Amino acid sequence: MIIAVIGQSQCPPALARLAENVGKEIARRGHTLVCGGMGGVMEAACRGAKEAGGVTLGILPGKDKKDANPFIDYPILTAMSHARNAVIVRTADAVIAVGGKYGTLSEIGLAMSINKPVFGLRTWSIRGVVPVKSPAEALDKIEQKIKSSLSPDSSRI
Repeated sequence: MIIAVIGQSQCPPALARLAENVGKEIARRGHTLVCGGMGGVMEAACRGAKEAGGVTLGILPGKDKKDANPFIDYPILTAMSHARNAVIVRTADAVIAVGGKYGTLSEIGLAMSINKPVFGLRTWSIRGVVPVKSPAEALDKIEQKIKSSLSPDSSRI
């Protein structure tokens, strides 16, 4: 599964630790992390994923791979600035929002508009975002949601 981690590009240490733990949990469970590839929450989540042996994809806003944080395995150049947010959420099977400002809010809206599940840790409190208390709870709910959507008796085609 590919899981997006979205959040602000600059964040306080407590939020960075939370994002790092999200990345670790994603990797421990054998999933791939996709994000915007830059700093803040994105870098912290990627650092955690790499520490746990995971794989990271960075959907970058510009034209230079050197802009990626040092924990990105596969930098994807878009030259699309904030429009890359659509690529991030379209690539993911589910989204975890950690903190966040207006860019994060746009990613949440994009994900919800295409029916991608969104789980939130200390993020926007809006209808459709499932609040969770920990990275483990977020992954439990994601795995349950995806598994149920793939079951033979589901309405998914």
